[in-house]
Amino acid sequence: MIQLAFRFSDTFFNYIKSIWESHRMNKFISTSIAFTFIIAVIISYLDRNNYITLGKFDEYFSNPFFAIEISFTLLLIVELLSLVFILPKSVAHSVGKQFELLSLIFIRSGFKEFGHLHNFKWENVPVELYHMFAYAFAALAIFVIMGFNYKMQMHSSLKINEHDQLEFIHTKKVLALLLLAAFLIIGIMDISVLVQTGTYLHSFDKFYTVLIFSDIVIVLVALRYTMSYYRIFRYSAFVLATIFIRLALTTEMYFNVILGISAALFVLLLTISYNYFLKSLPDPELD
Repeated sequence: MIQLAFRFSDTFFNYIKSIWESHRMNKFISTSIAFTFIIAVIISYLDRNNYITLGKFDEYFSNPFFAIEISFTLLLIVELLSLVFILPKSVAHSVGKQFELLSLIFIRSGFKEFGHLHNFKWENVPVELYHMFAYAFAALAIFVIMGFNYKMQMHSSLKINEHDQLEFIHTKKVLALLLLAAFLIIGIMDISVLVQTGTYLHSFDKFYTVLIFSDIVIVLVALRYTMSYYRIFRYSAFVLATIFIRLALTTEMYFNVILGISAALFVLLLTISYNYFLKSLPDPELD
């Protein structure tokens, strides 16, 4: 029964992944985001000049830079969905993708702060400008740190038997499908609130909460194949890094960027330390 479920999930996951990563889908996504940006700019112009009225959405479209926020929100949603398909490939790459998303969230937050500047003539520097610089440099710092992390990433050869390796991959694919279901549920709930109240929740923090539990499951499943202290510590540290990201999404300004950068440095130090001990690890690597 379990093997049947594994085969079904494997086939279904591979089918969805092939569609998502196809060239046609990439073109559709990029075209849709660009088209949405242009339409949002036009609607914003018409709304600000009182050619149209949008009711409860007037507050948003009256901001000339709201179109940028919409576009980056769509980009983040696409990147979140991409994270689902990376999980079965590599836990390390999945964590790296989470930090990529955090850097994009910071960039989006910087644009959002820019939207609060209604004029560019001021006697005192507005607090929004400090926020923009903080988000920009935090995003850049994470970009650089993760770049070094990717270059230093090392993996030992897989020496476990083929059955265990396939079983581990199948388990991660099942988790990925559950993450996809959680992604869709959270998205439907956000759209429902948007239609009812005119407020979009941007529930990235909720999705990261689900990621924390999925990472913990991976740690527990990995115990079936290795009891190596170094590898269990590595997986557990990845979970802790995800928790740091989750906290960075809800912490107050300045603390969030400090926490995000610190978490990225934590993962980089983990990678450097793990690589140093990798050559002497006695049992095979699971990734």
